[in-house]
Amino acid sequence: MKYIFVTGGVASSLGKGVIAATLGRLLQNRGFNITIQKFDPYINVDPGTLNPNEHGECYVTIDGYECDLDLGHYERFTDIKTTRWNSFTTGRIYQEVIDKERRGEYGGKTVQVVPHITDAIKENMLRTGKENPELDFVITEIGGTVGDIEGLPFLESIRQLKWELGDDALVVHLAYVPYIAAAGELKTKPTQHSVKTLQSYGIQPDCIVLRSEHPLSDGLRRKVANFCNVRPEYVLHSPDVPSIYALPLKMHEEKLAIQILKLSGYQDIDNLPVTENHDKWHKYVEMWRSTTEELHIGFVGKYDLQDAYKSITESLKIAGVYCGRKVVTHFINAEEITEENVAEKLSPLPVEGQGEVSGYILCPGFGDRGIEGKITAAHYLRENNIPTLGICLGMQIMAIEFARNVLGYKDANSTEFNAQALCPIIDMMEEQKHIANLGGTMRLGGYECELVPDSRAQAIYGRFNIIERHRHRYELNGNYIAEMEQKGMTVSGRNPLSKLAEIIEFSANKFYLGTQFHPEYSSTVLNPHPLFLAFLKACKE
Repeated sequence: MKYIFVTGGVASSLGKGVIAATLGRLLQNRGFNITIQKFDPYINVDPGTLNPNEHGECYVTIDGYECDLDLGHYERFTDIKTTRWNSFTTGRIYQEVIDKERRGEYGGKTVQVVPHITDAIKENMLRTGKENPELDFVITEIGGTVGDIEGLPFLESIRQLKWELGDDALVVHLAYVPYIAAAGELKTKPTQHSVKTLQSYGIQPDCIVLRSEHPLSDGLRRKVANFCNVRPEYVLHSPDVPSIYALPLKMHEEKLAIQILKLSGYQDIDNLPVTENHDKWHKYVEMWRSTTEELHIGFVGKYDLQDAYKSITESLKIAGVYCGRKVVTHFINAEEITEENVAEKLSPLPVEGQGEVSGYILCPGFGDRGIEGKITAAHYLRENNIPTLGICLGMQIMAIEFARNVLGYKDANSTEFNAQALCPIIDMMEEQKHIANLGGTMRLGGYECELVPDSRAQAIYGRFNIIERHRHRYELNGNYIAEMEQKGMTVSGRNPLSKLAEIIEFSANKFYLGTQFHPEYSSTVLNPHPLFLAFLKACKE
């Protein structure tokens, strides 16, 4: 088993996560079993309590762990199912060590960063590999940038593992090569300095991937190789690509997987065949390249940040390719929607000359900010028969709106927004109400769902039993379901054990469906989620 560590230098947001995911996909395409994990240097125990405007979306693993959005990239690229053991933060590591110290497991010794924190980091870096001996490669991305003070314990752990594992440990370093327009030159000095910083911590990278918007000459690559003590064939270029899903093809041309396999000691690599997934990926990218017609989708939400709804955006873009459309998303701030302007905000008319919005996502989220605007939007979309998909909070908004405007409960609300609501159409389960820890009151991770025969949801999935991931603490109140169904809002999916509502649909419309779960967490490049495919098909029509 080989361990590959991916570090980054010069600047953040260079795409370490995408490079790690790309490497994983390329190794899979050569027939190897891989997994990918991320170690983040921030002190939060996990991203669960971080505002999406602060850190982007919080991704949820199948076993219910709240983690960094890069794990979404890992899954979309590789189709693996990550777990809580694929994601660690400084806060989680320190919490683990402090808990051991409180239990007396260190025998009264002084607890220090070295060796106790670094030992805990190493143990968790190796855990997934030890527990899954069928793996060939464990790829570990280190968050942040080389030189950041908070990342030093992780780099020290890698230094130690390089000695302990020998040839079974490799370091891939991603660095930026800026273009100075005034001089008309690409500059390698930032890359050289980032590698020297890495070397000052006792780590020599085995492979350097250069991120640049411009082509790199062979001379420039040799220059980087000479100054960074790396052979020229192990200096690769990661160029800008119109879609991140085209990057595996570019890095295949750069022979990223081939060079990693050579560094890992594999023989006769050039004759190693590629799997059918390599051809499937090629086919997907070719479909994307040949797709020119746009399909515009509106996001009714409250987090005006590109990464706040990352998995939804990517799932729509992926599904759009299979539907023959390039999906373009538009954010509509729910706080700005009122009864007076809702038609102007949501009418499917040209958006700033860019095209017509054909359907809407009622986005997930927490808290009462922008809720009345979302309810107003849901009312308009339902009454005007505009394709709408509600996700998590979005489904709850659909239920509240329906209760107010169809069932006649004008004070219908969620107890999340009004604890004294006279009509709590959305409420917390009784057994959750006395749990103090925020995470403890939530349904997190994969839960079963039984679909009602002949419902739209069952037709979309093509089966009767599914498992989808959740991240929420409030539920559709079962006391109102019978009345809702009498008026046309059907609960078409339920959890088989708790009987909690998982899917609602208004069959009178061409597509008006809400899910309590997050389908975006289960959508990948090679296996797009059927709900997004069905939603976009309705939008096309």
